[in-house]
Amino acid sequence: MKPAEQRALAGIRAELSRVVRYDDESIVNDLWLRQRYDCGCFPRLAGARTTAVETAWHEAGHAVAALAVGARFSSASIRHACDQEGRVHGITGATDLAFVIDAAGQIAQRLRNWTMLERDDELRAWLPTWKRDGGDARRFRRGVRERFGADECGAWRRSEQLLTPLRLTIREVARALLVHPRHLPYAVVAAVASGCWPPSGPQPRPPGLRPAAVRSEGGWR
Repeated sequence: MKPAEQRALAGIRAELSRVVRYDDESIVNDLWLRQRYDCGCFPRLAGARTTAVETAWHEAGHAVAALAVGARFSSASIRHACDQEGRVHGITGATDLAFVIDAAGQIAQRLRNWTMLERDDELRAWLPTWKRDGGDARRFRRGVRERFGADECGAWRRSEQLLTPLRLTIREVARALLVHPRHLPYAVVAAVASGCWPPSGPQPRPPGLRPAAVRSEGGWR
């Protein structure tokens, strides 16, 4: 880890320790809040705050899923722009488990407030309505074909099995994204996640375990 990354990690850990008793909405860094409010995207600060939290969980889901399947990425961020709320940049090495990363943003958002679609008929009804989402939906459908064919529901359930035990890890990375006013490099995200990775859950795969497959889009929303 580079010295700058070590300093960022130390600052994040100190801030997370300070705000340990606060809920997610209460720890949103002012930069992320103002980016969303000052552009006129939200009439009230409360809406900007809620969206920042939802985005942090979404991107944390992608990042933790990448760690779980042995993929790498350059950085994760919740920086607001006109065409996106955040992004995990430069994911490589995802191979045939890339669909887990694609589904992870939506799954993480549902894990945040426990709104998982438990019945298969509900999931099958919802999946066709999942579109756009920064390209996640399109990549998920393309990625499941090799292992699941047309069974999108089965691929989604497999993704849930991998990610549900990692809810607290996703939460910790999301909170790190919320308190830190800059992007988080891969090494920092991995270090934050390692501090609360469940011993009984799916263990993160070492990067490079499989031949690398690079996403031409360069990242996930």
